[in-house]
Amino acid sequence: MTTAVTTALILAVLIGAVSGSRTLLAPAAVSWAAYGGWLDLSGSWLFFLGHPVSPWVFTAMAVGELVTDKLPGTPSRKRPFPFASRIVGGAVAGAAIGANAGAWVPGLFVGGLGAVAGTLLFYEARRRMAAAFGRDRPAALIEDAVALTVALLVVAAA
Repeated sequence: MTTAVTTALILAVLIGAVSGSRTLLAPAAVSWAAYGGWLDLSGSWLFFLGHPVSPWVFTAMAVGELVTDKLPGTPSRKRPFPFASRIVGGAVAGAAIGANAGAWVPGLFVGGLGAVAGTLLFYEARRRMAAAFGRDRPAALIEDAVALTVALLVVAAA
């Protein structure tokens, strides 16, 4: 395996973990990268991520998710539908990162695995931070900031 593929797969795991935190943040980040020309997805089934409308749609949905996440009635990310959605988001984003190095299938797989790990790790980290703060909002905002920072670093490195 080449260094470029290895790097892409590490980045795919990380972007998957971002999706474990915020489902739509990872697809939004890779969509902006594809639209901006940082990721070349033109010859793959992921071409739609680079369409001029896609980053705006994914960003709007990601912002909606950031707001909804803070509402008291929002279900746990560990319930079946939210968990599966995070895996799909991480897998698609991981495939996009992998495709840039000619390895979209491994990227899809490790992006999904990263989402599983990210879902569980971010859940536990947020739970512990919320307990330490005595409320959830500061923990949620810190989680948002970490996920956004990692997403930006991953697409910049891809």
